[in-house]
Amino acid sequence: MTDSSSTKVALGVAAAVLGCALYRQKNPTAAPTKPTINHKWKAGMEYTTDADVDQQSRVMSDDLDAFAVAMFQHFGVTEEHAKMAADVLGLANLRGVDSHGIARLFTYYELLKEKKINPTPNIREIRGEGRSVGTIDGDNGLGLIVGPVANRIAMEKAEVHGSGFVSVCNTNHFGIAGYYPIEALKRDMIGMAMTNTTKLVAPCFGVERMLGTNPIAIAFPSSDPAAPIVIDMATSVVAYGKVEEYKRSSKTMPDGYCITPEGQPEHSPVDMQQRAGSLLTIGATRKLGQHKGYCLSAMVDILCAVLSGANWGPFCPPFSLRGGVNAETTYKGKERPGKGIGHFFGAYKIEDFRDVDEFKSEIDDWISVFRSTDAEPGKAVMIPGDPELVMYKKRVVEGIPIKPAVEEKMRIISSEIGIALPVGIAL
Repeated sequence: MTDSSSTKVALGVAAAVLGCALYRQKNPTAAPTKPTINHKWKAGMEYTTDADVDQQSRVMSDDLDAFAVAMFQHFGVTEEHAKMAADVLGLANLRGVDSHGIARLFTYYELLKEKKINPTPNIREIRGEGRSVGTIDGDNGLGLIVGPVANRIAMEKAEVHGSGFVSVCNTNHFGIAGYYPIEALKRDMIGMAMTNTTKLVAPCFGVERMLGTNPIAIAFPSSDPAAPIVIDMATSVVAYGKVEEYKRSSKTMPDGYCITPEGQPEHSPVDMQQRAGSLLTIGATRKLGQHKGYCLSAMVDILCAVLSGANWGPFCPPFSLRGGVNAETTYKGKERPGKGIGHFFGAYKIEDFRDVDEFKSEIDDWISVFRSTDAEPGKAVMIPGDPELVMYKKRVVEGIPIKPAVEEKMRIISSEIGIALPVGIAL
């Protein structure tokens, strides 16, 4: 191994503790990391151990990144931006959020191929330059590029003003929300990210799609950079990517995920897509707090879209060219109000609130106290981000499992534009 490679490996280990993929380098000869937590957590987004997918092909994350970079560059995306976009997708896979990882690449491929997304956007701050808040126009660029650039601007504002917030319009799907606050951890900041998305979710008492899955993410650093608190959640019971995962796996969905246009439980992911069924907000029913999930989703929609001048509610444009998701150009006489979808990023400079080390020490105490909570027999109370951290430690060594349906989409990309498949994917 060259000195340069050794340096990158060392940086990769350091970056891994933040869950950051910017400097990921895997050592395939290393012994697998033994996670201290081994579980299935099914609360909102479904997490599973990789024992469930041992029969699938496995590809190292760097190889998947290289494939994604090549695809993006084929359409004129700069090398810097292509690596940025691949990094967001790669972190999703490493953290076990496969619905937002390489499985999404084919959708970006189609959108770029059909010229629905600008591969070379002029991302600019159109309001608030020099102040702690601002609005950014993404010039219809990849959200995987617009998101990191806008997030960086929010953090730069926080460096100067103590906190920084930006609302973003004219952008597209930005990957996993958790990527962005994780970036803030490297600056000893608390990071926050939100995005509105294509209409898929019924409001409380509603039976039609009006809101997106509208995720919220926030992260807090601890003294142990390997174990920050990372909250990353859709405001719907599950993300739409989970419906796609059920479809790819030919499985039925459990109660509480979706309803039909008549308001009845929907278990078929295919029917949900074809008949325009709706996801449910957190709570699923009014008695179980659906109104609270609805309010959270509304908050995200307003901060991301109404505040920035993006499209909100049923007007939010579709991410995919397929899949039964359509946006309204008009809704009951109201014309589409804005540009693209919207994001919202925030950063808080901890040093301006209290001593950073004291804060981290108290976060350590918080984690310790909650881990010691009396729990059900055979179970333990987890800290937000635990499932993803377990998966990260495993996959950074063992690679990413790739479902057959995703493999096939990768083969189509490879064949149509002439880029090499990653090692582990057969022709």
